[in-house]
Amino acid sequence: MILKKLTKTILCASLFVACKTSETPNPISKLPEENTLQTESIGTGGYTYSILGSAADVTTTTTGATICAGGGTDVDAAMTWMLQQSGGGDVVVIRNAQPNATPSATYDAYNNYFKNQLGVTVNSVETIFLNAKTVAQNQEVIDKVRAAECLFFTGGDQATYYNFIEGTGLEDAINYLKNTKKVPVGGTSAGCAIQGKTMFTAANGTITSTDALTNPYNSLVTLQRDNFMNTPYLSNTITDTHFNNPDRRGRLMTFMARMSKDYGIIPRGIGIDEQTVVAIQANGTAKIFGIGYAFFCEQNYTSSGNPETCVAGSKLDWYRSKKAVYCHRVQATATGSNTFNVSSWSPGSTGVLSQYYYVDKGTFFKN
Repeated sequence: MILKKLTKTILCASLFVACKTSETPNPISKLPEENTLQTESIGTGGYTYSILGSAADVTTTTTGATICAGGGTDVDAAMTWMLQQSGGGDVVVIRNAQPNATPSATYDAYNNYFKNQLGVTVNSVETIFLNAKTVAQNQEVIDKVRAAECLFFTGGDQATYYNFIEGTGLEDAINYLKNTKKVPVGGTSAGCAIQGKTMFTAANGTITSTDALTNPYNSLVTLQRDNFMNTPYLSNTITDTHFNNPDRRGRLMTFMARMSKDYGIIPRGIGIDEQTVVAIQANGTAKIFGIGYAFFCEQNYTSSGNPETCVAGSKLDWYRSKKAVYCHRVQATATGSNTFNVSSWSPGSTGVLSQYYYVDKGTFFKN
């Protein structure tokens, strides 16, 4: 059944809800062009999907990868690289949505962008509208994801990703793609926030660096250990996006302090600026595409490096002789020539600035 186009009133209402409830905005993607091959339908169980290209499944040789985009305008070179890892197969896009939301007229904008605008031949691009847990439990959706040669998560609200996917067949399908079939899997903004084993869910809304540093157990600091995404080289890692808009270094330090205190691990954090992408290859080497920076941070010591003060109602104090966290800031380039290896946690030889970060009574410093 072909869906009728939404009216202008419904579209505006849908956009208002998304902006109001999301932790981070959707990326600014290319809008779809007219293409008679694109079909929009209702699948078994009532979920909405849209496919551009061939509906016949193909099997191609893929290369495993993890794509972490910091949000904002998509970086063409990085998205091109991602599609190349798919071997020309079928691409599935999971469109984030609020519970029971109605799709906007451009919810499937990535179909045309991936299929026609990047110069990479792929068999098909299909967008699945994820607006309920029942979609993630739908066997038809699960089978489509398992058959994909590339999987991409849009921006929106990472809390809905976690609430809808955790504990479902879709979770199993995602990790099958990442760890058994070994295909490129990634996302932008909220779709990036779900890539680490620990995630900031934004279940109660977003939080600024100032508020997080003032009280690391603020009700807005909602962390989830053992996220549904299982990426071995990101097992002790949390990702944060839109890192330069506004400055989120303080809140990443807070997230890492909580990980050290609550989970007893040596935490790592990856902060990614807008229009910047960390494209991690199977061997752990990440290419940094775009125009901003990517920040790779790790607690500097073992158990002796835990935060001095990380308790509810008090300002965070993570001093450790001004060397609490060691952070490598890597400059993005148009070709992704600057790199960082997340397996060995070591930077490449170019485009890197290494500094210590610390927090003194709720104030962030770099050294």
